[in-house]
Amino acid sequence: MTKPTLTLRPAVPGSKLLSVGGFRGENVIPNDDIVGPINSSDEWIRQRTGISTRARAHAETTVKDLAVAAANDALEKAGITGADVDTVLVSTVTHFEQTPSLATLVADAIGATPAPAFDISAACAGYCYGIAQADSLVRAGTAQYVLVIGVEKMSDFIDPTDRSISFLLGDGAGAAVVGPSQTPGIAPTVWGSDGAQAGAIYQTRSWLDYRRAELGEPVPADTPELAEEVSQITSPTLRQQGPTVFKWVISTMPSIARQAVEAAGLTLADIDVFIPHQANMRITDQLLKLIDFRDDVVVGRDIADTGNTSAASIPLATERLLREGQAHSGDIALQIGFGAGLVYASQVVVLP
Repeated sequence: MTKPTLTLRPAVPGSKLLSVGGFRGENVIPNDDIVGPINSSDEWIRQRTGISTRARAHAETTVKDLAVAAANDALEKAGITGADVDTVLVSTVTHFEQTPSLATLVADAIGATPAPAFDISAACAGYCYGIAQADSLVRAGTAQYVLVIGVEKMSDFIDPTDRSISFLLGDGAGAAVVGPSQTPGIAPTVWGSDGAQAGAIYQTRSWLDYRRAELGEPVPADTPELAEEVSQITSPTLRQQGPTVFKWVISTMPSIARQAVEAAGLTLADIDVFIPHQANMRITDQLLKLIDFRDDVVVGRDIADTGNTSAASIPLATERLLREGQAHSGDIALQIGFGAGLVYASQVVVLP
């Protein structure tokens, strides 16, 4: 007896960004407001990071509130409603609950139910991870409109006395609507991970494990070397090994960026806009030198007054460039995310 053949949905030639929206934390926090606990200065932060202010949300504003605001902005710009959305992807590392996912809550809030919805935990590369998945879903015919959101309320995870990362961080959400296209508007993604370097950026909830590894096993929490530090930990906060992260990004990401351009069938001379994860202005400047773009390439520098918003940083930088007229519809952009995991992802996209 002949077995029946499975039927696939009709594939489409490509996908594209239909819109990019954003929402930043309501409060503008200057360097002078945060330098006391870290015994630093406005000048030191500007020189080290390029940040003059960062956006942080009201205490009562939730990560869901940020995500919904950015989603509604993107939907309005795309000329569709939540009811038109087939899939909701939310990249975040600051949604406290493991379940239910933030994506399901956002889908309900925007009227996208019963669209499938799930979260992505890929830190600062999460938005690019989401774009890669949205592109595949649309091209496979599984979805027509996919909403991709990168959102973080980093201020919920800040230790004001930490000099490694906390002074960098801001709050916000960026969202994109991905839909079908007769010509590809999203190129293949170059992505990967290196879990062996997980200790480079981490939450303090895992801090004890890292310190035990440093001191040697077994080390109970009440060991004198650890007791005082453990007693000061009241909730998960972020930490990073700054020099390690800087060296990894500078030594690894230029090659990933070039691979993404090659995967798109283009050369660096074809790239109009460069939108890296807004980690640190010094990192952006070093990447520019090492990748060797055209002299007139437009560069996303949203970090200067928004801060590092992790998964939200690339769509927020994109939204600003388009809103302020620095980049334009049809421009060819290279976006690249990198962060805790360690994880990375890069793809070339045509701006909406």
